[in-house]
Amino acid sequence: MEHITDFQMDFFHLHGRTALITGGTSGLGQGFTLALAKAGADIFVVSLEDDGGETKRLVEAEGVRFHLKIADLTKEGVCREVVEECIDTFGSLDILMNNAGISINEKDVTQFTRLQWDKMVSVNLNAPFELIAEACPYMIRQESGKIINTCSLFSFLGGQWSPAYAATKHGLAGLTKAYCDELAQYNIQVNGIAPGYFATDVTTATRADAGANQRVLDHIPAARWGNIVDLMGACVYLASDASNYVNGTLLTVDGGYLVR
Repeated sequence: MEHITDFQMDFFHLHGRTALITGGTSGLGQGFTLALAKAGADIFVVSLEDDGGETKRLVEAEGVRFHLKIADLTKEGVCREVVEECIDTFGSLDILMNNAGISINEKDVTQFTRLQWDKMVSVNLNAPFELIAEACPYMIRQESGKIINTCSLFSFLGGQWSPAYAATKHGLAGLTKAYCDELAQYNIQVNGIAPGYFATDVTTATRADAGANQRVLDHIPAARWGNIVDLMGACVYLASDASNYVNGTLLTVDGGYLVR
C-alpha cells in the first residue's frame, strides 16, 4: 500500500506523453492545449482550420512538439486516420481530449430542424464516440490512458433555444460514464469537464448586453464570468497521474453556478 509520503508534485507533470485535442486552436480549446503543453505533453491538435500558427507558436514556446491536423471529424474514416497519424507522429497516444463542439440556436424551438439536429449530433456526440473507439485499443494495450470530454452545464440542465445542444451534452456525459465503466479495469480514466459561463468570443454578445450579462452574473456566486485560465488547471489535473483514482466524473468549473 502506498504511503502518503509517496505523493509527489511530479504527479501533475505530463512529460513524455502525447495529447490529442480536438478543436484546440481557439477559445477554451486553445487554453486546454496550452495547459497540457505547459505541463510537458507533446500536442496533436485537430481543427477544421488553421489559426495562422498562433497555437503552434504558443505550444512550441513551452519546449514541446506540436502537430496540427486539418480535418472534419464527421467524415467517414477520419477519426481512425487522426488517431493513427497521432501515433505515427509522436509514437504514442496518452491523453485524448474531445473538446470540439458546436451550438446552433433558434429563438423558437419549434423551428429547430432535423438538419440542425443531425449536424450537432455528428460533431458533439458521434465524433467523440468514434475517437474514443479508435483510441481504446491502443490505450488498452499500453494499460493506461486519459480521456477527457468537454461537457457543459447543459450536461445537467435543460437549454433554451437548442434542444440538440442540451441533448448532445447530456449524451456526452453518459458516454463518459459508460466508457469509465468499461475501461477502468485497464487503468484508463474517462472524465468530463463542464465549463460554466466563460469570457470568450462566443459569449461577446451576451456580455455586451447589460441585461443578459447581469442575469448570468446573478446566477454565479463568484459574481464574475470565468476566464480561460480558470479551466486550465482542471484540464492538467484530469490528464495527469494526480487523478488516477478519479473516473467517470464531470468536474464543473462554473464559479458555483449550479448551486443556485
